[in-house]
Amino acid sequence: VQLQASGGGLAQPGGSLRLSCAASGFTGPDAAIAWIRQAPGTERELLACISLVDGTTYYSNSVKGRFAASIDATKNTAYLQMNNLKPGDTAVYYCAERPVCSYYHEAYQRWGQGTQVTVSS
Repeated sequence: VQLQASGGGLAQPGGSLRLSCAASGFTGPDAAIAWIRQAPGTERELLACISLVDGTTYYSNSVKGRFAASIDATKNTAYLQMNNLKPGDTAVYYCAERPVCSYYHEAYQRWGQGTQVTVSS
């Protein structure tokens, strides 16, 4: 599976960004895309996961209510809509894939390249 993340950039506090993750090369019927971020000097943090099979989602408490994961199955693309951004959201954001969602970022073996999100005034 190949993953291509895009959509990062600079946003002001309170602003919004939408990340995209284009996926290809699936080998089985099940797939889930997770969004994971890492800020300098911190551990990776799993933010959200969405099943490409039925759209079931999971969110971490740190982003629940602000971020929303979605999919366009016709394009094999997952999205992360990020609203009410805060400076603490500044990080490199990754998408990653495995057959079913896991709460642990270590469980994901296939990763896209990161995209930088910077929230600053």
